[in-house]
Amino acid sequence: MVPELLAEFRPQVLVSQHGADTHFEDPLAHLAVSLDAQRAVQVACHELAHEYADGRWVALGGGGYAVVDVVPRSWTHLVGIAAGRPVAPEAVIPEEWRRQVFARTRQLGPQRMTDGRWPVAYGAWEDGYDPADRVDQAVLATRRAVYPLRGLLA
Repeated sequence: MVPELLAEFRPQVLVSQHGADTHFEDPLAHLAVSLDAQRAVQVACHELAHEYADGRWVALGGGGYAVVDVVPRSWTHLVGIAAGRPVAPEAVIPEEWRRQVFARTRQLGPQRMTDGRWPVAYGAWEDGYDPADRVDQAVLATRRAVYPLRGLLA
């Protein structure tokens, strides 16, 4: 999803999918996105929904294999943002939840709502493109496939 397409298309509602499998701990995708970057995308989607769709936003969950460290935190951020009550990345995760996680999985749960890998500030695509980055490669391939269909990137 990109602002240029939203501005051109003028949707009545924004639908976005927020799978946690983009995270660097996911064993399959290898996209190496941090939890904090996922949260930044969620915030951006929320803002775009208000800018282009009068706040109408359907935010969907999705895949993710790090079911202790990533999925619960990512989706908690998403629900908080969608509800207008975002959870601060620095927020401490309740000890009771961490005890239940350990009792069920024998894995230690995370202590905070961040993984401490802050994303760079959102800016123009051209300002931050890294041809060696897998996420950037995927975004570029999508832009090349979709933008010309809408008369963009002439």
